[in-house]
Amino acid sequence: MKLISFLNKLIKYDGFIIVDYNSNRYVIGKPLKKNPIELEILDKSLHKKLLLHPDLYFGEAYTDGTLRIKNGSLSEFLEIAFKNIGRSEINLYGKTLNKLKGTLRYFTNFNKILKSKKNVAHHYDISEKLYDLFLDKKRQYSCAYFKNESDSLETAQENKINHIIKKLNIKPNQKVLDIGSGWGTLAIDIAKKTQASVTGITLSENQLRYSQKKAKELNLDNQVEFKLVDYRQLNEKFDRIVSVGMFEHVGRKFYRTYFNKVSKMLNNDGVALIHTIGSVNPPRDPQPWITKYIFPGGYTPSLSQIARPIEDSGLITSDIEVLRIHYAHTLRNWKERFLTKKDKVLEMFDEKFLRMWEFYLASCEMAFKWGDLVVFQLQLTKDTRAVPNTRDYIY
Repeated sequence: MKLISFLNKLIKYDGFIIVDYNSNRYVIGKPLKKNPIELEILDKSLHKKLLLHPDLYFGEAYTDGTLRIKNGSLSEFLEIAFKNIGRSEINLYGKTLNKLKGTLRYFTNFNKILKSKKNVAHHYDISEKLYDLFLDKKRQYSCAYFKNESDSLETAQENKINHIIKKLNIKPNQKVLDIGSGWGTLAIDIAKKTQASVTGITLSENQLRYSQKKAKELNLDNQVEFKLVDYRQLNEKFDRIVSVGMFEHVGRKFYRTYFNKVSKMLNNDGVALIHTIGSVNPPRDPQPWITKYIFPGGYTPSLSQIARPIEDSGLITSDIEVLRIHYAHTLRNWKERFLTKKDKVLEMFDEKFLRMWEFYLASCEMAFKWGDLVVFQLQLTKDTRAVPNTRDYIY
């Protein structure tokens, strides 16, 4: 069978057993466990699908229950798979397809204002109770900053906020814009810790209501304002601009629009910080399963795709930090919390949803741990003198 031959060429470290639709058993690689993980295929069509397009069909099959894992967990299997795949293309004809379909990166990210709002609602307006099951108490849905691997999720998320605030070098009474403010934590903490005036913008109606309520409860509604508006619709000036976990939803076509807008809104002595998931590989098509089921319109850019639009906007890249394994640790924490609350998830959704989100969290964890994904923190200015010459003010 071609699938077995393909997998045996791919898997060089560790291994597992495949049980095909006809109950035939095949050893893939050299399993290290005495009782190896088993991958049981319950749909005959998967023999071909997993050969031609595994990065789409594996997730679909696990979600639908037509592919089952025995003698181990999904994460254990994905660890083996990603260790062997690394940063490579796993589709049989992936490299050829990537060359032929380069335009797909452009057209699938055609995120105009109405489409952007719809894309955001697809993921962020599901249920607030769902996010409370696995996020930290402040509902931060972005990469944490682990000074030590033993840090709790709450500590690491607090580290992230403080790290960003220091990089922005905010002064009291300055005007700060948070693009993609989520549930409002960063905007609120900036206001509390720096005495700045903060505007947070989001396209999620649920997040807007939550943020406004939180600011009012903390008596910060005169200092922090949250708006339901697209960044392209703003016409104000700010001393500081921050965006955490939002640039992934901008869409490749709009990179120039985005950075031109940041440049237009930023004062001449201002500082911006863009925190985004990215890839250390050359540009490639969006991950198909994530795009179809989790983040429609999303895209993880290579650094080369970001650099030119920044330069053309007139902004200066004053600092770049690459956070490598931090998001793997963050996702591991989310996944473990999510799986310990299976019963709560099933009170809100069905088994299929549970498996879909388990696959989302586990596969993304492994992509950051073994694959090409990282987080870029880009500090941008208009004047080289806008921030100190050394990083001492950050650390």
